[in-house]
Amino acid sequence: MKQKEFLGETLGTFILVLFGCGSVAVAVLFGEYNSIFQIGFVWGIGVTLGIYLTRHLSNAHLNPAVTLAMAFSKRMKAGKIPVYLGAQFLGAILAGSVIYLLFSPSIAAYESLHQIVRGTDASIITGKMFGEYYPNPGWTNAVVSMPLAIAAEAFGTFLLVLTIFGLTEDANAGRPSSTITPLFIGLTVSSIIWLIAPLTQAGLNPARDFGPRLVAWIAGWRGAAFPDACGGFFWVYILAPVAGGLATALLEPFMKRIIEKK
Repeated sequence: MKQKEFLGETLGTFILVLFGCGSVAVAVLFGEYNSIFQIGFVWGIGVTLGIYLTRHLSNAHLNPAVTLAMAFSKRMKAGKIPVYLGAQFLGAILAGSVIYLLFSPSIAAYESLHQIVRGTDASIITGKMFGEYYPNPGWTNAVVSMPLAIAAEAFGTFLLVLTIFGLTEDANAGRPSSTITPLFIGLTVSSIIWLIAPLTQAGLNPARDFGPRLVAWIAGWRGAAFPDACGGFFWVYILAPVAGGLATALLEPFMKRIIEKK
């Protein structure tokens, strides 16, 4: 069982990150997907495909924040956490590696054309294909402090996990068929991206952020891959999504009581 779940979470997270980060790479390098709607939609497709492809193997969390929220709310056994988290981070690292291998010559050509030295602050414009940054490097008019970035990521993940709980709750008479539930989860991810990506690139997923960011660090971005000397990477893209997911788990018992009373 653990092998199936490990495979499912690895493969599903790989698909999610491959299509999502791949869309950002295509946008940066080739000028395609030049609207937030297009990139957000591709991320939603990646999530949907990842869930459909792997939910027969695992519960298709594909996100440490979701896994921890599920365990905290007793929807899954806590003993499964290491398997799920390890697989998710591995899948994200593999996806980041594939993206780098696919686009490495194009990245080098882009850097040469724009006289960007990899590893400097200027290389954040290509580094954002892998990890996220606040404020979003593509939005020059975005003003985002670390507290605001933390709040945005926590709130976005709260909305995501809240939707997942609602769509999979047996007591919710209005939930859709399980056949199309992955589609609604994917659309939820897209909607949240459309809302907060101008601020933080909308990570919502510690594995999705850390895996490709680590690949960028190894591939030469170094300090530009982890640019915030105040630890913003950890607080904004690791801790905040986990906190948002756990907040949903804390709220769930109260929601169930309200539903049961009705």
